[in-house]
Amino acid sequence: MKVLAIDTSNQPMSVALVEDEQLMATTTLNMVRNHSIFLMPTIDKLFQLVQWQAADIDRVVVAQGPGSYTGVRIAVTTAKVLADTENLPLVGISSLAVLARNVVPTSDDLIVPFFDARRGNVFAGAYQWDQGQLVNKIADQHVAMNDLLGQLANVDHQVLLVGHLTDRIKKKMTGNLPNNVHLMPRPFGIPSTYQLALAGEYAEPTNDIDDFVPHYLRITEAEANWQKLHPGETKGSYVREV
Repeated sequence: MKVLAIDTSNQPMSVALVEDEQLMATTTLNMVRNHSIFLMPTIDKLFQLVQWQAADIDRVVVAQGPGSYTGVRIAVTTAKVLADTENLPLVGISSLAVLARNVVPTSDDLIVPFFDARRGNVFAGAYQWDQGQLVNKIADQHVAMNDLLGQLANVDHQVLLVGHLTDRIKKKMTGNLPNNVHLMPRPFGIPSTYQLALAGEYAEPTNDIDDFVPHYLRITEAEANWQKLHPGETKGSYVREV
């Protein structure tokens, strides 16, 4: 099976081509911010390197979020267009699960990937390997970092934090990491589209490409402001009003 994997859900932009679980080519850019400019040229360049055409792909796998609003939309939109145009299966995988797959502990440690969501908040989930399968133990969520650490302090496992503990997060933290929580080295916090491809190779594709949407896990700031101005509003919505 030939898989195209795409992830632009956060600062790194990564693309991989994988065939029968073998990595054929990959590119990760961690210094660009406008993913929309670089994504399609990167995909095209990798196709040329391995001498594939878009029609050769058996499925498209995309990191579906959470993460940057714009970043998630770019990858999801690109994946949907490619899948629809070439009549390919489309699979979405949690961006946090992709990060969690970077770590394979030797014990039953809990793996907690996280992304900076600003204002002292993070996107985070908890995962654990079970017989070679990565299992979601705590659903992906948008949560204050201090609240997340409070949750993790009470779990009966050693916890491996996977992500970048940015200065913005540190400034909002009210204490040190709990004794059972350990921050993995920075390289583990770079998402791998090879791992994304492996996760999506046998996952169930979406039944309807048109209904496939990003998993933001929070509303936009504009929507939040609209809700403040329309307390108790149940019939209307920000989208309809705008």
